[in-house]
This record gives sequence, C-alpha cells and structure tokens, in this order.
Amino acid sequence: MCTTLGYTIEDWQHQHHQHPDALRQTLHTHLAALDPRDTAWITLATPEQIDEQLSALPTAAQTLPLWGVPFAVKDNIDVAGWPTSAACPAATYQAIEDAAVIARLKAAGAIVIGKTNLDQYATGLVGCRSPFGAVVNTFNSDYISGGSSSGSASAVARGLVAFALGTDTAGSGRVPAGFNNLVGLKPTKGWISSRGVIPACRLNDTVSIFALTVAQAYHVATLAAGYDPAEPYSRQLPRRAPAQFSAQPRFAIPDAVNFFGDAQARGAWEKALATMREAGVQLSTIDFAPFQQLAEQLYAGPWVAERSAAVGDRLDHPEQMDPVVHQVISQGLNYSAIDAYRAEYLRATLSREIEHALQPFDALLVPTSPTIHTLEALAQDPIALNAQLGLYTNFTNLADLSALALPAPFRDDGLPAGITLVAPAWHDRALAEFGCRWQPLLALPLGATGNPLPARSTTLPPSPDHVRVAVVGAHLSGMPLNYQLTTRDAVFIEQTQTADNYRLFALLDGPIKKPGLLRGDGGNAITVELWDIPLARFGEFVAEIPAPLGIGSVTLADGRTVKGFICEPYTLTDALEITAFGGWRRWLMSQEEK
Repeated sequence: MCTTLGYTIEDWQHQHHQHPDALRQTLHTHLAALDPRDTAWITLATPEQIDEQLSALPTAAQTLPLWGVPFAVKDNIDVAGWPTSAACPAATYQAIEDAAVIARLKAAGAIVIGKTNLDQYATGLVGCRSPFGAVVNTFNSDYISGGSSSGSASAVARGLVAFALGTDTAGSGRVPAGFNNLVGLKPTKGWISSRGVIPACRLNDTVSIFALTVAQAYHVATLAAGYDPAEPYSRQLPRRAPAQFSAQPRFAIPDAVNFFGDAQARGAWEKALATMREAGVQLSTIDFAPFQQLAEQLYAGPWVAERSAAVGDRLDHPEQMDPVVHQVISQGLNYSAIDAYRAEYLRATLSREIEHALQPFDALLVPTSPTIHTLEALAQDPIALNAQLGLYTNFTNLADLSALALPAPFRDDGLPAGITLVAPAWHDRALAEFGCRWQPLLALPLGATGNPLPARSTTLPPSPDHVRVAVVGAHLSGMPLNYQLTTRDAVFIEQTQTADNYRLFALLDGPIKKPGLLRGDGGNAITVELWDIPLARFGEFVAEIPAPLGIGSVTLADGRTVKGFICEPYTLTDALEITAFGGWRRWLMSQEEK
C-alpha cells in the first residue's frame, strides 16, 4: 500500500523536504502502487524514466517549487521519449521533445509519472470514446467521468497524482472536474503555450489544470504559463486585470437554467446559489440566449471543420478511429470557406454581445454541466447526450473568456455537481482568489480521496502582476479621488495602519483637501487602506498625482512595506498637522462637528 496516495502538492513537498535522500525510492514506491490496467492511464512511467527525470534536476533542486511532485499528462501533450496517441493507436508517435508546458513544469521540478486516457482526439465531454476503455466516474462507476480529459481528472480525484494537465476546447477541463469533485482551471487562451499539443481546434484550445484545491491549481498554472515566441497563438499577459473580486462580488446567472429534466442537478444548483447568497455574493439574472447560441456553434456549425483540419487524412481511415468521433469530426467536410467566414462573423457578433452583458458583473456563474449520464445511456444516444453536457462550457473559448470549475454541493444521489465561474480574459487570478474563498465555505473532502481540505491551501500569495498601494486621504473608499483607483480595476484589500513613526498633515490649498504623510520622529500609527492596482495601470495612476505628493515606500504596523502616498517635507511648513487624529477620516469628522 502506497502511503503517498492522496497527497497534495504540499504533502509531496513536505515528504521530500523531510526525507530528501528518499526522493527516488518514494517515487518508485508510488509508481509501483499504480495499476497499469487502470483505464485512466494510457502509459505509465518506467522506473528508468523516473530516474532520468530526477537526474535532470539541477543541483539546488530542493529550491524548486514543484521539486519531486509527480503529475499526470493528458495523452495529447508531448513528453520527450514517450508515445503520444490522442487515444488513437494508429496515430501514435514517439515525441522527440517536451511540449512547452511540460518543459516549464519539469524546470519547476515536477515529475511526469504517467499519460492519461481521453476521448479520442479530445472530441467529447464523456470520457468513454477511447479504444483504451471508458474512464468511469470516481463516485459511481455506472456513470461517466466526463471528458475529454477523463484520465487526468480521475487520477487527481483518486489522489494518484497531486495535479494533472488536461486540455479544454469545449469544456474538457471543466466537465470532468465537475463530475469528480475537483478544481478545473481553464486559463485564458494563450496564457499557457499549446506548442507540443495535438490540436483539436487550435484557435480555441487551452491546456488546463486539474487539482484538489484552487490554490494548487493556480500555483501550477503560474508555473506552466508564460509567453512562448515559438507558439503563434501564445499571448503576453497584459497585467491589466483586477487581482481579485470585491468582498461582495456581483455574479450573473442565466435567466433560464436548463437541466434537461434532471431534478438532482437542479437541486444541487439551488444549494450552490443559496451558499453564494449566504456568503454575500450578489446574484442577478441575465439573458443567456447569446451564450447558448454561441455554444451551439462549436459543433453544430462550421467550427467543427477545424477539428477536421486537425485530424487530416486520418478521416480517410474510419476503421482506425472511434466511430462516434469519426462521425462528429467528418461533419466538418460538409462546410465551405464561405461558411467558415460567416461563422466567424457570427462568433464575433455574439462575443461582443456577451462582453456587453458581462460588463456590470465580476463573473458569470453557471452549473459546470446541466446533467450527468450513465455509461449505458451514453451508449444508446452518444451524440445528443454529449451535446447536452456542453451547454454551459462550449461558448467560453469562442468568446475568449477565462473559467474556473469549482466543487459545489453534491446531488442528493451522492454524485458531485460542480459550478463554474466565467470571466473576461486574463481574470484568472481574480477567479482563483474567489475560489480560495469558496472552498472553505463548503469544506468538502478533496476529490474522491475522503481527505479534508487543508487550511493552508486556501490562500494565494501576493500577485507579482499588481502593485499594493497604501492610500491615506482623498483616495480612500468613498472619497473624491477614489475613482482614480476603481476605474483602473484596483481592488480594496484591507484597512490597516502604518508603523508608529509617521506624521500626517492636511494640505488645505486646492479644490480638494489632501493629506501629506511624512515619516519622522514624534509620529504615530496612521490609518490607511491597501489597494491592489494592476501593474499596467500603475504608471497612469502615478502620473495623476500632483506635487508635492508622490509615491514612495510605506512601512506598515506589521512590518510589511508597500508603495504609498508620501509628501515632500518642504511644503509642510504651512500645512496643518493632524497626526493626533490617527487618520484622515477622523480629522474630516472633527471638522464636520465644528
């Protein structure tokens, strides 16, 4: 029995740092506990492949963020020296080099322990369109696991690995998460390079992350992501999005939620909404019609021709393909270039409608899937029932949105029923920060392991893409200049105090009263607010600050140092010192009382 089954990333890190000399033996023991007959796997590492990866780690490997952490890879992503099949044996080849995402994770110290099963050519949301066998639901083997990243989700849910890579074009990184009580992070397109990934729809493919907690999924994503000049669809992180949502987020929900008659799914959704409201989330309905119309385009229109282009000549050999997959992908041959352009114009129109619909909100909240099916039912109606599962996922990449699938209250029959938050591109961190708040509210066991949610896995580290600024006066919440923060997607973090060696002055000239903060003897602790400003917006914010004010470093009462408003001393000779009030608001209140 392998005691490392069910380990989170933190558990693996603790194990290896406590017993660094046992790293090789621990991984070999863990590998030996994995069953090669398990349909979640297509290929498991050999002991020699584990040793080869360990020998490639740098000398100071223990400093790496994922040192010795085993992970699984969907078998449409290249790992050097391993076969890549996309679940099509006839198309299997030996990968010469690592996909870009694999190279980045290996550089962080992670160890590939196996490649996972999938719906062939990543075409399906069910997890049973594979010649390597169906991957069953981890809570009830009569039900589907969800696809196409079925094996990756199953391996994580059962604790066989701490995290796994999937891909997501229509929902393949989210539906399996919802069906197996997991976190499924579908990042903004282009944030993680797709170089070395067999394409399904190259314009809409993203590498996705499965993990047991949101914090772990986002941590892995930040290590896996980065601009790749060799990948034409890779994009630079613009660093303009908010660091998090407000304390009371505003989420849109569909005005009419279709569960295809599944009362269990509807009940789980209602429980999730109730928990959201109890947590202070503001929920408002919006017209879901453009979302649904866009979702339908992915398979019921010319967009399926992109899958046909990806598979190519393999379509001429239907005997080498799963029959349902062949039937779906071959439909793309029925469309012309004119059809494709018209489909793109419609996509752009619907995407703009969706953009406008979401503007008043932090995110869209939807069921990850409207229902779930048994393996038996899928066998009877494989295409129509699969199509149902993409109702709340298919539109996301077409509209260039980010998404995060989260565990949610279970159905009354004991099956998981997740929820998904969908937000504009590059809002990945804000989604993750809310997810870190959401998971402790439910305190569900991790995946199908039965292990409790660890408290240490519910926060994110400070963001390198945002600047934390201490504001002391006219930029405080509700004050005249606060709009200079909010219009730049800055987010309020907390109210706190400076160290006890600051003096506060009131600068009374000008149309707006402003404070001047000065470090010096005879000072006091001054109340400030901390706001996180997107890095790309920080320069414009600073440019609006008039002399004699400026931005410098401010030390807080707890020893942290952040950027903050300071004042040039030469202007304070004629200013009114108000240090004794301990903050700008208290001084203003004293003026109103006079």
